[in-house]
Amino acid sequence: MSAGFVAVAARQARTRRASPLHARHVVRLRRFETVQLRDAIPEIVFLNSHDGTSAYQLRMGVFRVVCLNGLIVSQGAFPAYRVSHRGDVVDAVVTGALDVSERFGSLAAQVERMERRPMPSDEQIRFAERALAVRYPEPAQSGMRPSQLLTCRRVQDTGDDLWSVFNRVQENLLVGGLSRWAASGRLTRTRRITSIREDVRLNGRLWDLATEALAA
Repeated sequence: MSAGFVAVAARQARTRRASPLHARHVVRLRRFETVQLRDAIPEIVFLNSHDGTSAYQLRMGVFRVVCLNGLIVSQGAFPAYRVSHRGDVVDAVVTGALDVSERFGSLAAQVERMERRPMPSDEQIRFAERALAVRYPEPAQSGMRPSQLLTCRRVQDTGDDLWSVFNRVQENLLVGGLSRWAASGRLTRTRRITSIREDVRLNGRLWDLATEALAA
């Protein structure tokens, strides 16, 4: 807080084998003075595990006010800042957080470009197909249609721009609740992603897909 940040959310991975004291966890940080987006707030996603098996990792994030989505920006678009569990860790983490937050302006500009980028229906379907393949690498595993990821859950997500499409797909893919046919032939519903590692992976890859669509 003395460096200008406040923690706004935190969660910890469930672990069956190791001690909960050493579990992987994520804390989302906001800077007191930050750039303004239409319906989102830039954040820093701070990943760590107490046992020192992985370095501290600070990544760019976006919090959407209208739907409580916690988007995570890919390392390809904005590289992560890593700090090893050695030396003056606190100062290194603060330095990393300040460095990441200095790129919030570039992140805001990218979001604004997504808001202005129209997506015809055929592009939306291709985007959903690629997104579905991120979670289910084998098409037969998904048991659902890509178009289901384009379902709008709230009026704020209506629209045919890239930002709206991206957010609909992201929520449907991570929150779950969509009907799908299991390998057994039984009709089930997709599950919410609760794994921190999988949450970060899926969010990062989806951001990559959105960035690629923006450049197309």
